[in-house]
Amino acid sequence: MEPLIVLFVVLAVALIAIAAAGFKVVRPFQKGLIEFLGRYEKTVDSGLRWVMPFVKRIIKVDMREQVIDVPPQEVITKDNVVVTVDAVIYYEATDPVKLQYNVGSFILAVTKLAQTNLRNVVGDLDLDAALTSREVINAKLRQILDDATDKWGVRVVRVEIQRIEPPVDVTDAMHRQMKAERDRRAAVTEAEGLKRAAILKAEGVKESQVLEADGQAEAIKRVADAEKYQRLTVAEGEGQAIERVFAAIHNGDPTPDLIAIRYLEALQGVAEGQATKIFLPLDTSGVLGSVAAIGELFQEGANGARTFQRGQE
Repeated sequence: MEPLIVLFVVLAVALIAIAAAGFKVVRPFQKGLIEFLGRYEKTVDSGLRWVMPFVKRIIKVDMREQVIDVPPQEVITKDNVVVTVDAVIYYEATDPVKLQYNVGSFILAVTKLAQTNLRNVVGDLDLDAALTSREVINAKLRQILDDATDKWGVRVVRVEIQRIEPPVDVTDAMHRQMKAERDRRAAVTEAEGLKRAAILKAEGVKESQVLEADGQAEAIKRVADAEKYQRLTVAEGEGQAIERVFAAIHNGDPTPDLIAIRYLEALQGVAEGQATKIFLPLDTSGVLGSVAAIGELFQEGANGARTFQRGQE
C-alpha cells in the first residue's frame, strides 16, 4: 500500500506543479497571444491568465513605444560629397498578431529599411541642403518607413537624424567659408556704420551752416531795419525841420531883398567850401532880379552921399 500512496502523492504534486506552471501574468503594457498546438488562437489583455501546459502557450508582445538606433553609414550626396549619417527610429506596435507573425526580426528589418531609404533621401540633396534640411529628411524617411511597416503591425512615430558629418577637408573648407562670410559681414557693417556717421556729420555741419546763415541773415535784416528806421527818422526830422523853416518863412512874409541877402550869404558859404564845381538852381531869375534891385539901391545911396558931400563943400 505504501508504494501506491507514494505514487499518488508524487502524481498529485506533479499535477499541481504542472497546473501552477500554466498561470501567466500579462503586464499592463503587454498583449498576450495564445497558441493552441502551434496555431494562433486568441489575444488576451493584461492580467492573470492560465494556459494549459504542453498544449497551449502564451506569447507576450510589448505595446510600448520603442527606439531603434540606426548605425552610421556613408552616403553620397547629389553633389558627390560623402557624408556620414545616422538616425534613430521611434515606433509602437498597433497589431501584436502582425508584429509576431508577419516579420521574423522586426528590428533588423526596419534597420535595413531605414539605411536603404536614408541613402535614397540624402542622395537626392546636395551637401548644403542636406545639412540644413533635417526636418525634410526626417519627414520623408518617417513616411516611407510608416508605409512599409504598416503590414507588420507597427506605426513609425518619428525619425530623427542624429548627425550628418561631411569629410574633414570639406568641414575645413566650410569653416573657412563661414569665417570669410563673417568677415565680409563685419566689413559691410563697419562700412555702413562709417557711412552713417559721415552722413550724420554732414547733416550736422549742414544744419549748423544753415543755422549760422539764418542767424547772419537775421542779423543783416535787423541791421538793415535799424538803418532804415534811422534814415526814416532822420528824414522825417529833416522834413519836419524844413516844413517848420518854410512855415516860419511863409509866416514871416520875407521881402525879396531879404531873400536876396540870404542867397548871397549862401553863395558865400558855398564859395568858401572845397568843392571844385558849383551847381546853381535853374530858377534863379527872381533871386537875381532882387540882387540887381539891391545893387541899384546901393548905387543910389552912394550917389546921394556924394551929392550931399559936394553941397556941403
